[in-house]
Amino acid sequence: MSDTLEQFEQGLAEVASASTDAFQGRTTEQALREANAKLVGPNGQLTKLMKLMKDLPADRRRELGQQANALKQEIQAAFDASLEGLAKAAREAELTGPALDPTLPGRHARRGRLHPLTRTIHQLVDVFLALGFDVEEAPEIDFAANCFDKLGFPPDHPATDMQDSFFVQRPGGELDVVLRTHTTTIQIHQMLQRKPPMAVICPGAVYRRDDDATHSPMFAQIDGFAVDEGLTFAHLKGVLTAFVRRLFGDEVPVRFRPSYFPFVEPGGELDMGCVFCEPWKGDAGRTRACRVCKGTGWMEILGCGMIHPVVFEAVGIDPKRYTGFAFGMGIDRISMLRHGISNIRLLYENDARFLGRL
Repeated sequence: MSDTLEQFEQGLAEVASASTDAFQGRTTEQALREANAKLVGPNGQLTKLMKLMKDLPADRRRELGQQANALKQEIQAAFDASLEGLAKAAREAELTGPALDPTLPGRHARRGRLHPLTRTIHQLVDVFLALGFDVEEAPEIDFAANCFDKLGFPPDHPATDMQDSFFVQRPGGELDVVLRTHTTTIQIHQMLQRKPPMAVICPGAVYRRDDDATHSPMFAQIDGFAVDEGLTFAHLKGVLTAFVRRLFGDEVPVRFRPSYFPFVEPGGELDMGCVFCEPWKGDAGRTRACRVCKGTGWMEILGCGMIHPVVFEAVGIDPKRYTGFAFGMGIDRISMLRHGISNIRLLYENDARFLGRL
């Protein structure tokens, strides 16, 4: 018990010594409060010391308790005086500082604006609405059959692999529900609800196991298709050429290349002239040095083709009577091209400093 008494008395002396200049030289309220907390805060020196009161000799407990309380009141008084001194100094600085002109207009709050992806979606939708397409939605969580099987994907197609898609395991254990990997599912939903002729687009979010500078696990796509009697690849080419030129300008060249997609036959990809080096202006040196198109002068922007007969058969439409075309593109890629963005993550990190420049 004598050790506790000695420790308590020595601790009181140390706190008293530390409190004499604890608040001197503190020029901010935060600094004052931190200094006060070190002495009398929940984990302060005096607070810890007071926890030893129960172990002190009974004949000294009252005396030492009074000393500790008196020291605490002194510290509190010094703290309050220091806070008041800071407030007086701040007020004095306001009164003696440069005069303020109260007639100056106030600073208005900055108005927000739509995200670049949202603006791009609106622009794409406006173009296709003008070309006669309807806008519809499809579920983001869908049956795997709508996402793959009814669109002509072979059972062993890589896109159906669990490493490429986000499957949802239902209570029974079935893996037949998936976060859609493309907005092409709109074809199945609309063909089951409508009768030809029809022309539909569907913008929305899709999900894949991709993550690098030009890919994201979640990104935005827009798919479109048209079904009627007598539709040909020429109709598809006319629609997509008009789309590119209305969005990027009449002088931008376009070209179609053969490609494979399970739900179209024949299939192709649409390239447009690089909007960064602008090869149609004849500057070959600038085109060769372009890092975006890698010196080719062309950029791939979408996949397309004539709807495969197996898709029509899956939804009960006669492929001998009707034909159709389909196309799909990444909205993120279009937005990156329009704004010169090099990394897709910048569109999803929501950095207001970056988005405010677009």
